[in-house]
Amino acid sequence: MNTNKAIAAEWVGTAALLAAVIGSGIMAERLSAGNTGVALLANTLATVFALYVLIETFAPISGAHFNPVVTMVMVWRGKLSLKLGLGYVCAQLLGAVCGAWLAHAMFDVSLLQFSIKHRSGLSQWIAELVATAGLLFVILRAPTNKAAPLVACYIGAAYWFTASTSFANPAAVLGRLLTDSFAGIAPIDAPAFVLAQCVGALMGVVLSTQLATDSD
Repeated sequence: MNTNKAIAAEWVGTAALLAAVIGSGIMAERLSAGNTGVALLANTLATVFALYVLIETFAPISGAHFNPVVTMVMVWRGKLSLKLGLGYVCAQLLGAVCGAWLAHAMFDVSLLQFSIKHRSGLSQWIAELVATAGLLFVILRAPTNKAAPLVACYIGAAYWFTASTSFANPAAVLGRLLTDSFAGIAPIDAPAFVLAQCVGALMGVVLSTQLATDSD
């Protein structure tokens, strides 16, 4: 693996993912005439399609993590060195910021902004725990060459069955707190989301390990 290309791929891929999430949220909000359900459906579909394409195209270069908890789990499992893992995480966080700014630029809104959309409370934190646990379980249990469709489908479903609309990604939290749009989250609510995601990731790893088969 070319480490420089891998880190660059995580930056570009995460930026593209956040641009898709935030940009589709802005477009959906503008076109839905106040119908939140329609806006969420449009946001979901764009995210699912983008995620599938990004995983398929970037997986051969970096593994297509686009998510710090995924990267740290891979470091813990010995699939990635700590040094490269930290490089991935820095690239993902930078990519998330760039993706938010890119979405704003495409829709001619202020680049620098913070969300005022509150997402807090026990139900939201449980939802993020469940969303992230499920994501890690799917990633770790996905058959060879099946991760892209399975992850995309899971995230699409989790948009609707979780109260938080399934961020499941600390980098996504960072990007989405920087946008005062449909996909945003208020900065004050971000730390609890990230903590729930970390706990959820650990639960996903444990569940995957406990349900491992003899052929794994």
